Amino acid sequence: MKKEDYRLKSPQPNSNHCFVCGLSNPFGLHLRFFDTEPGVVTSDVTLPEQYQGYPGMVHGGIIAAMLDEAAGRSHMVGAQPRFMYTARLEVRYRKNVPLNQPLLLVGRVGESKRRTATATSAIYDQEQNLLAEADAVLVDIPQQVLDGIDVEALGWRVYPPETELIEGDV
Repeated sequence: MKKEDYRLKSPQPNSNHCFVCGLSNPFGLHLRFFDTEPGVVTSDVTLPEQYQGYPGMVHGGIIAAMLDEAAGRSHMVGAQPRFMYTARLEVRYRKNVPLNQPLLLVGRVGESKRRTATATSAIYDQEQNLLAEADAVLVDIPQQVLDGIDVEALGWRVYPPETELIEGDV
């Protein structure tokens, strides 16, 4: 797996306040995800010091949040995107994840069943070294919950690349 093997094809929506993808969350990661091939999403990430655990390294909880988001987003593709809760996330920290260096976050669909699915996710450094990975078990959000969600109020849409924060939503 090489970073250049992933050609950014189709941007996925962001929201306003999600910790991982919310563009108006002043504490969030502001990550943007792209469908790069069937069943695969990617995000280019460089994290600053505010997400530090040990000096120079990303906090393990931030790593887990990114892996969780990438796994779930791998099922949010196509004509029938699935919105899912994470039922289980097993994270394996392989190497320290550095701050202030470009990283590649990848999510891949796994097995899909009627109301559940699996997915994997991984974080790589610039040299394509595996830094952390996860296996996820996901469960569909019930339709009655989805019916009550106003996606426009959540700011759920694809934003232009230059958008960093949405004025008035902070």
